[in-house]
Amino acid sequence: MVELMVSAPASGSGKTVLTCALLSALKHKGLDPCAFKCGPDYIDPMFHRSALGVDSRNLDLFLSGEDTVRALYRRCGGGRGAAVVEGAMGFYDGLGGTTDRAGAWHAAHTLDLPVLLAVRPKGASLTLAAQIKGLLEFRTPSHIAGLFLTDCSPMLAKTLKPMLEGETGLPVLGHLPHMAEAVLESRHLGLRTAGEIEDLTARIGRAAQVLDEAMDWERFFALFDRRPGWEAPPPRHTAETVPLAVARDEAFCFTYAETLDALRDAGAELVFFSPLRDEALPENACGLYLPGGYPELYAARLAENQPMKDSIKGAVAGGIPTVAECGGFLYLGQSLEGTDGRTWPMAGYLPGAGVKQDRLVRFGYASLSAPADSLLFKAGESVPVHEFHYWDSTRNGEDLTASKPLTGRSWTCGFVNDRLYAAFPHLYFPGRPHMAHRFVQGAKRYRKERSRHE
Repeated sequence: MVELMVSAPASGSGKTVLTCALLSALKHKGLDPCAFKCGPDYIDPMFHRSALGVDSRNLDLFLSGEDTVRALYRRCGGGRGAAVVEGAMGFYDGLGGTTDRAGAWHAAHTLDLPVLLAVRPKGASLTLAAQIKGLLEFRTPSHIAGLFLTDCSPMLAKTLKPMLEGETGLPVLGHLPHMAEAVLESRHLGLRTAGEIEDLTARIGRAAQVLDEAMDWERFFALFDRRPGWEAPPPRHTAETVPLAVARDEAFCFTYAETLDALRDAGAELVFFSPLRDEALPENACGLYLPGGYPELYAARLAENQPMKDSIKGAVAGGIPTVAECGGFLYLGQSLEGTDGRTWPMAGYLPGAGVKQDRLVRFGYASLSAPADSLLFKAGESVPVHEFHYWDSTRNGEDLTASKPLTGRSWTCGFVNDRLYAAFPHLYFPGRPHMAHRFVQGAKRYRKERSRHE
């Protein structure tokens, strides 16, 4: 089985293009690869899915523990011919940017993965060797097994290859030249979603074709094809299931595949629907999950779908167990400022209005604690969460307390009760599977209540 991580000294080194091209090339070779992303990023896994046609999972060592990350990796990787993990930011950049916790190296070390380091030789040559040697020596073991040059002309690659190999002792396995079609546009601090980039499949295919010709496959397989020292866990089966409505469309696309797995493991039958296109919640839904995304891009269309807004507001007001995070939280509010600068009416269940800010709001990891029991929390519990949003609400709620892990800065947020979690922080159910279980148990109780009144 081929196993490796693709990482880099810094962001902007071409990790995502290299990872997608490699996944596509390995798929073409019949290896049935699977993909993973370090950290809480929703968008890069969308690109992996575009290359593979299968889900990509996140491996996050802040939102979950090392044993959980190993289990997620084995569950998805079992029986596959290849597993490729894309790192995040710089190789050692972890929690707060000042530790290696939850960074790419931490994930590689936890999973004992060899690393292919993507190096973009812009404005440096011999200095690259010094930087790479520093990376090799910074932690022991570094797990770095090979180099790959990105955005690098064939002539420059021919010059750099013998020098880098001689100075660092690492093999240079190939290079990708600059390709206009491989440039992926960004929004905020991340890439645009896969669905927004025209001809993405063709772009990835072209990059894969170039990589296939440039890669030293003999050395690649010698470094990364190995017999895994683990076995895939047996599949999980749940006898009794309950329908859970899950919003999924362009406006609500930030959903971890492994969070959906955790809900299924807990006994949910996931029924997907579109707040943009459908007119009502799925029939017989006993729970509602409104994940994050980019509702501000589609504020007008969401506002114009009055039947769906009425359906959701009525269901939440009627006590259907609901989890609404970030974009879903904004959708439950009174109104939302769109990217067009206009204010559009939303579902109107929560009191706040969604408004655009000129910077990231409360960005990054945090811990969320609860003073009282609710749908997902027990009093006194603390769970890890993540926030990433440029929009804020005029009423963020005061039922929970969030605090930053390194600075201790804290703030109140969220609307919660025995039927509701609505707040900006993104939850990660695989890291706390009891929360998925509580959500599903709430849906089962709701089903019993409803059946008694029918």
